[in-house]
Amino acid sequence: MAKQDPNQPGSDEPLDGVVDSAADSAAAPETADDGPSGEILSAEEQIERLEEELAIARDAVLRAQADSQNVTRRAEQDVEKARKFALERFCGELLPVVDNLERALEAAVGDNDIVKPIAEGVELTLKSFHDALKKFHIVTVDPAGEPFDPQLHQAMSMVENGDVEPNTVIAVMQKGYTLNGRLVRPAMVMVSKSPAGN
Repeated sequence: MAKQDPNQPGSDEPLDGVVDSAADSAAAPETADDGPSGEILSAEEQIERLEEELAIARDAVLRAQADSQNVTRRAEQDVEKARKFALERFCGELLPVVDNLERALEAAVGDNDIVKPIAEGVELTLKSFHDALKKFHIVTVDPAGEPFDPQLHQAMSMVENGDVEPNTVIAVMQKGYTLNGRLVRPAMVMVSKSPAGN
């Protein structure tokens, strides 16, 4: 009977090297994982590494949420400002009309029967303008007798006056206006100062 070659298929003898590789793969632990430098990590080390990655991911999510909230808040503030101050330019164009109506009313003072009906018409028109301004939160700055405020008033001149405290508005040449608390036009005023020698 012919002797069977161990390297032939169907041979009962195992092939060289097959047993060794099978033994190596069986010996490798299934739960181990390679670390960053190729070393095998234990289960505790893997858990610790995953917890660190989770903490980093949570921090990134919180930062992204905070950024998103900040962007939303800024956008809402911009929209609110645009809504509140959209009339600012229109208001600036309208104020000279109010000034002219007030001047016309001052000039119409008297008992002249011809001028009286005209003055009444101007007064009603001016009242309508003031009502419209108030409706859109446009407020008159008329500081006669008040302390001078450089944020709301513009001093045109200073006059010696011992009857009032220094830096008091003693005359208003032109009224100022604010829109939703923001100054549209300062009041043009005359301010008192202490008499010389005091």
